[in-house]
Amino acid sequence: MSPETATALKTRDLHAWDAGGASSAEALSTWVGARLAAHEAGLAALLAVEGPRTLENSLKLYDLALEELNLAGSQAGVLNSVAADKAVRDQAQEEAQRVAQAGSALSLNREVYEALAAVNLDGASPATKHYVGRTLLSYRLAGVDKDQATRDHLQALHEKATHLSLEFARNIQEGGKTIEATGAEMEGLPADYLARHLPDAEGRITLTTDQPDMQPVMTFASNAALRERMFLAYNTRAYPANQQILLDLLAARQEIATVLGFRSWADLATADQMMGSAANVRTFLAKLNDASLEGARRELDLVLGFAGKQQAGLTAIDITSRAYWYEQYRRSAFDFDSQSVRPYFPYEQVEAGVLATAARLFKIEFQRSDAQAWHKDVSVFDVLEGGKRVGRFYLDMHPREGKDKWFSAAPIVTGVSGGALPEAALICNFPGGEDGEPGLLQYNDVVTYFHEFGHLMHAILGGHTEWAGLSGFATEGDFIEVPSQMLEEFFRDEKLLQAFAKHYQTGETLPSETIRKMKLAGSFGRADWVRSQLYYTTLSLDLHDQDPNGLDLDETTKRLFQSLQPWTWLEGNRMYASFGHLTGYSSNYYTYAFDKVIALDFFAQFDPADLLGCDAGARYRKAVIEQGGSKPGRQMVRDFLGRDEEFSAFSNWLNEEFEGDLQGAQK
Repeated sequence: MSPETATALKTRDLHAWDAGGASSAEALSTWVGARLAAHEAGLAALLAVEGPRTLENSLKLYDLALEELNLAGSQAGVLNSVAADKAVRDQAQEEAQRVAQAGSALSLNREVYEALAAVNLDGASPATKHYVGRTLLSYRLAGVDKDQATRDHLQALHEKATHLSLEFARNIQEGGKTIEATGAEMEGLPADYLARHLPDAEGRITLTTDQPDMQPVMTFASNAALRERMFLAYNTRAYPANQQILLDLLAARQEIATVLGFRSWADLATADQMMGSAANVRTFLAKLNDASLEGARRELDLVLGFAGKQQAGLTAIDITSRAYWYEQYRRSAFDFDSQSVRPYFPYEQVEAGVLATAARLFKIEFQRSDAQAWHKDVSVFDVLEGGKRVGRFYLDMHPREGKDKWFSAAPIVTGVSGGALPEAALICNFPGGEDGEPGLLQYNDVVTYFHEFGHLMHAILGGHTEWAGLSGFATEGDFIEVPSQMLEEFFRDEKLLQAFAKHYQTGETLPSETIRKMKLAGSFGRADWVRSQLYYTTLSLDLHDQDPNGLDLDETTKRLFQSLQPWTWLEGNRMYASFGHLTGYSSNYYTYAFDKVIALDFFAQFDPADLLGCDAGARYRKAVIEQGGSKPGRQMVRDFLGRDEEFSAFSNWLNEEFEGDLQGAQK
């Protein structure tokens, strides 16, 4: 490949918003079109090569073409989630579909597959061999070895599945609802929440299903009717639109699996993952069930016994009251009111604390940038190492109309050694963001911030790999939650917390005794968390591990809930219609629980007396984070631990809530 060809294929305009794509649907379409044209040029150059296939004349061209495709897909996806103008969001959805079509065509392009298969790998690095091997496997799993008619059929099915997935996600994103409440129904909610939700002239208070409105109601509101209205509004915000869309998506995925010779989509989706098969997932879920069942029963007995004393005649707790009664129990058993720590966690201080933690752990610096983003509310930071910029990230952290309502990390620019620097974004919905609004976070919000920032560091520090196709998040899908869940464990450290947890009005540092109580209270409910993960995981697996013909989504969702959860089911709950991970992780939601086991084993290697200063941080960065997708996840686990992950750290974490004198905590 000539230097001129390489230069021509590399992107010169890295950001859609720099070309007007955040405010103009036409500009966005033009920008994506240019990326796709560069992608096609790279493939054409690859297929035009004559003579022996080498890394330089073949794999390099493929990787450059893939880099352009990733760039277009990443930013179309982000703008679909965050653009202020609905016309731009609509165009972004169309562009995301167009990119997905190009990706599907690439995955079924037999000429490209044969060109890559012919590349001489003698003397290639282990990362390169891993890249080629995993790429060729993905081609085979896509059906590249099928006849042309079958490949055409598969491409049509993939395009249909992509369209349905985008529609499903958009309905969740734009399906927010509101409910009305009276002043009397707001009892129990924090003072700052009440100040933000004043009644109108007729005494009505309007609440949205956005996270900053919804979560406090479910946790603190003492009025059961208000909690129920909020729960039903939240869990029907994409119903009924997404019911049929989900059924159609499941049917398309199952047909793809059948054409490829797999029993189910779940078997296909796990074939190139660490887990390997749906049967292995079920074995893991059985282990989770055994590990959490007794603890969940003990938790239920304690919470239900407490609630029965507060509310005469109460013999069961319904799903709308679970968070409320857990909160009330923690106040009593551990003398800890989670509202009491919110003033110590104003958004800006939490942001500074998370950044400071990551900077010390990974030995890097963060510097605010004046670079343009897609919205005025987005903060941009450069990542520096030794005074040199090594990446950039974007923080879009508060709700607004039309924006995605969840919490996620997203790639912006795929980094590669000697090429583009990696860029990524957090798209979240924390309180705050308005003048005079401190944005007081609950402590589990702070954990979420640490979690998402773990993803961000993976994208940036793992974005300097030999090939763009190995950059950042390019691990097996069921390894991707390890860096996020590992970083969230740092929230447990008292010294780290006290560095930034200071009262937003008085400047007082969060007291050590309060932290002790918070940690005790926070550890209570872990078995219930595992049972919830078991429920979501089993639902996502079962929906994709059977013939969807005749599938009753309501019956399946209710049956699994009642078999795995102790809380009373509420009729009208259509949570499957807004379970966004069904489009992304599909059958593989088990990733969260599986990666929690690995992450806790990783965290156990750090010195609890010096989390940020011990040598485990440098070893972890080198063995795991910097690798991106350059090694199999299994190899990264062994490189860091010196062995495979063990269940012991997870078991210790799960049972920590029952260690010591619980009754003493209740006194």
